[in-house]
Amino acid sequence: MINKTDNNSVRTVGRRKTAAARVRITAGGTGKILINTRELKDYFPLVSWQNKVLSPLKVTGRDKSLDVSVRVVGGGISSQADAVRHGIARALVKWNEELKSALKAEGYLTRDPRAKERKKFGLKKARRAHQ
Repeated sequence: MINKTDNNSVRTVGRRKTAAARVRITAGGTGKILINTRELKDYFPLVSWQNKVLSPLKVTGRDKSLDVSVRVVGGGISSQADAVRHGIARALVKWNEELKSALKAEGYLTRDPRAKERKKFGLKKARRAHQ
């Protein structure tokens, strides 16, 4: 995928398990966050999910000055929140390299590699055998 950049916006992708979030941040905004054309509080009703999404912006102090637009598909709602956080962190680093040290220290730039293990033949689940 080609990451397009115009004069004041940056596009990146964040992933977690099978969820993928395409993130676009725009400078000079009011701190508005749209996820799949819905407000943050409508898409992620739990406060813990909202805090997870907002955490890279709060760490860097950009939560009121940037607009964020996200298109997220796949996975569950919790994995989608992690994917959005990863995408926002990557977009902030692409927008301003000086923010990399703060985001890396919090662990927001690392893609979480854990995913569901596949089911093996002869077993009921990935590791669960017959009793």
